[in-house]
Amino acid sequence: MSFDLSVWALADGATPEDVRAAVQQCRSGRHHQRQPDPRCVGFYRAITASYPDQPAGPNTPWAVAPLHKAADHIELNLDPACPDQVLLDIERLAGEHRLMLFDAQDGSVYPPPGVRLPG
Repeated sequence: MSFDLSVWALADGATPEDVRAAVQQCRSGRHHQRQPDPRCVGFYRAITASYPDQPAGPNTPWAVAPLHKAADHIELNLDPACPDQVLLDIERLAGEHRLMLFDAQDGSVYPPPGVRLPG
C-alpha cells in the first residue's frame, strides 16, 4: 500500500472543492490537453533532482515510478517506509512552486504558504 499525494497547479482562488473535483476528473481518466504548467515542471524537476524516478533506484521513496505527470498536476505514490524528510521536501517544494497539495488518504487540501483558502 502506498501513501499518495498530488500537487496541483490551479488558478488563483481555487478552493479545496476545486482541487477535489480536479482529482476526480484525473481518476476518471480525463486530462486537459494543454502545455504543462511551469509550476508543475519546476516542482517535478526539483523533486526528482533529489529523488529520481527514472530509473527508480533501490532506495527510492516512490512506490510507483515514474511519477504520474499531467499538465496541471503530479501524482506522488510514496512507499510507506520512506523517510519523513521526503514528505517535508514535497511540502516545501509545493509551497515554493505555488502548488496546492492534496492528501489522498483523507482528502485534505493544503494551499501554498501565505495563501488563504476561500471560506
